[in-house]
Amino acid sequence: MGMKLQGRERRKLRIRSKISGSDERPRLSVFRSAKHIYAQVVDDASGKTLAAASTLSRDLKTTLGEDTKTDAAKKVGSLLAKICLEKKIDKVVFDRNGYLYHGRIKALADAAREAGLQF
Repeated sequence: MGMKLQGRERRKLRIRSKISGSDERPRLSVFRSAKHIYAQVVDDASGKTLAAASTLSRDLKTTLGEDTKTDAAKKVGSLLAKICLEKKIDKVVFDRNGYLYHGRIKALADAAREAGLQF
């Protein structure tokens, strides 16, 4: 594991020691790869994923086309919020997963907020 990943792993553990998703406020976890971005809403008490969306989701795959990665992250955020609201989840706790709250991570979070999720 490279130094960059080790640093992220350390930050991730530090963040996760402070936050965990409950039934009332599940955890919105974000994963970022070079090409794609993934987000899922997790209830840590039962260990279940309640909702998930990514740039590979069927609903988004066709509409992304020429979008920048940041624009794609915004679409993922609003899609996830829509899925959550349909499942009557309106409050979540945000888990940036060791990434800086900047760029694509911030874009996803802002879009989810605008679409009606509270965190």
